[in-house]
Amino acid sequence: MISIRLPQKDAYELILEAIDTGIYKPGNRLVESELAERFGVSRTPIREALQRLETQSLLSRDGRSLIVASLDHSQLSELYVVRGALEGLAARLAARHSTTEELAVLRHMLEADRVLVGDPDGMSRANRRFHKQIHLASHNRFLVQQLDLVHRSMALLASTSIAVEGRPLDTLIEHERIVQAIEAGDGDAADLALREHISQAFTIRLRLDAEAVEAGH
Repeated sequence: MISIRLPQKDAYELILEAIDTGIYKPGNRLVESELAERFGVSRTPIREALQRLETQSLLSRDGRSLIVASLDHSQLSELYVVRGALEGLAARLAARHSTTEELAVLRHMLEADRVLVGDPDGMSRANRRFHKQIHLASHNRFLVQQLDLVHRSMALLASTSIAVEGRPLDTLIEHERIVQAIEAGDGDAADLALREHISQAFTIRLRLDAEAVEAGH
């Protein structure tokens, strides 16, 4: 029997994943020794990973400490503008270049995600996989790289808009429109459907932030 060893995640990927999954939230302090113990690696790769994350603006300085960065209203708006444009382009290119096999994967994802409607965390992970599959189906490595950067910054959002009541079902409907357009080879429709999907998510995000500010008062 052939044994396949999967590549181990490095310190950077481990910390990024911990931020993305909410283990470390915006404002949380990251300490080298604690991270090294949690992930079972030495402090040197942890230190290098923290420096890299700071360079990417995913971490910020609070005195001598590094904390998970947070996005203000302007940064959030800028992020969603770029995300909408790039995601729309990815869908447009996927409509042109996706293979039969890639279309089958997207369709399978849609069907599999229906059982996750009552599971916001599972739905959020499925949503990220769905978008990543569209990125790959664009067959444009430079676009995929830029979208990876955008989605790293999305990890700085403290909660998922999919957790809002009614949003999981709406997300499935919007995903269906996107896939139908890509399957039809209609780049304009795919671009529009994905931009509208991002716009809906942004609207809910703004509503959540406004409610959080109100609750704080």
